[in-house]
Amino acid sequence: MTAAIAHRQLTAESAGEIESVRIFSAFTITATFWLLLTTAVGLLLSFKFTYPDLGAYQMLSFGRLRAIHTNGTFYGWASVALTGLAFYVAARSSGVQLQQRRLAWAALWCYNIAAVAGTITLDLGISNGSQEYREWVWPVAFIFLLAVVLSGIVVVATVMARAGHDIYISNWYTIGAFIFTTILGITAAIPVYQFGLGQVAVQGFYMHNAVGMWFTFLALGMTYYALPKLLNRPIYSYALGVLGFWTNLVFYPIIGAHHYEFSPLPWWFQTLAIVFSVGMLVPVWAGSGNFFLTMKGRWAIIRRSYALPFFFVGILYYFVGSTQGTLEAFRSLQAIWHLTNFTVGHSHLTMYGFITFVTWGGIYGLLPMATGKRPNVLLVGLHFWLAFLGVTIYVIVLSVAGTIQGLTWANGDPFIASVEAAAPFWSARAVSGTMMLLAHVIFAINVWKMTAGPVEPEPVR
Repeated sequence: MTAAIAHRQLTAESAGEIESVRIFSAFTITATFWLLLTTAVGLLLSFKFTYPDLGAYQMLSFGRLRAIHTNGTFYGWASVALTGLAFYVAARSSGVQLQQRRLAWAALWCYNIAAVAGTITLDLGISNGSQEYREWVWPVAFIFLLAVVLSGIVVVATVMARAGHDIYISNWYTIGAFIFTTILGITAAIPVYQFGLGQVAVQGFYMHNAVGMWFTFLALGMTYYALPKLLNRPIYSYALGVLGFWTNLVFYPIIGAHHYEFSPLPWWFQTLAIVFSVGMLVPVWAGSGNFFLTMKGRWAIIRRSYALPFFFVGILYYFVGSTQGTLEAFRSLQAIWHLTNFTVGHSHLTMYGFITFVTWGGIYGLLPMATGKRPNVLLVGLHFWLAFLGVTIYVIVLSVAGTIQGLTWANGDPFIASVEAAAPFWSARAVSGTMMLLAHVIFAINVWKMTAGPVEPEPVR
């Protein structure tokens, strides 16, 4: 009788493991679809700078496609991919099977329904207006928020069922991401904040925290698990991870107002956002320093790995991009750079150079552990170099173009002078964007190999 019960338990655990792998794979596959679609839209937009009459149709207009590109990459690609990784990390770090798996599937459906509906409505010209990163109308945003809530329940239930007493630092970050983003979505929908200065304040709050308290928390949480796992050594300092968590939680929520300096927002509020932006150096340097010190002395392992180079670049750009964000908050520099191509380069430095590279590292490092299927090493190398060189060129040329734009405005030159000065750099933008899209196609091939492809024998060394 006891043997029969043990057999049933083992069978149930095996079935649960198989379903957990299917969930992880499904999140990765659908996220990859959105990465391909929305970055193809982004590439079309980059060519529109050089060839303004390209795709001169209402549904292919810049205003509509730009919102599709940003919302799709944010909420279709990065959100879905990082949630799938958060599920895997929660289960592995807790030593249990993923809990509430039906809710995990429901969350995946909600994410994708929101992304499909958001893409269609935006292309039809139905939007929430010029509210950056929240152009989706409220029914679509509600479906996305429901996905966040369901995903949060899955992660919390899994951590609550953990085998040990302590909650690993990875789950501090991921649980914090789901809780804070739920608060963020509800606050951004309060009717009284949809008009006048209230709208400006809540837009800064939403726009910046969608990056810092959602994507950053999920990416850091996953990195705190994957990096030590792949390096086969403990994280350098657990205390630095805790410091980064709490200081991020203290400083980040207020800094969105630095996007609206020299606006009618109260001057003291703008100044407070600048002060807190400087305070963000604490969690950024604590986190990136912690990761770099964990990698110290393991460079031979990093070179031989197909996942760790992505983590290295992602952490490097986390440090550079976030430090740059602090500098941009100062009024003297924002007077030059704000509303120029420079801010576009900065956003790609953080969302692509940091968030996307770390996400790729997590997928390349953890998905083969789950499925037992590996990517093609040569294709991984091509993916890495096309994406790394592509985003680096992209950021450099737009940073130069934006600086030139800002200086022409500061000099009082005619607006067309800034357009003529920046135009040569837009061709390089399109070329680098093409490199990045090619990298995404290669990544999609590797995702297929790691999920639906055949199991290959271990290479002989």
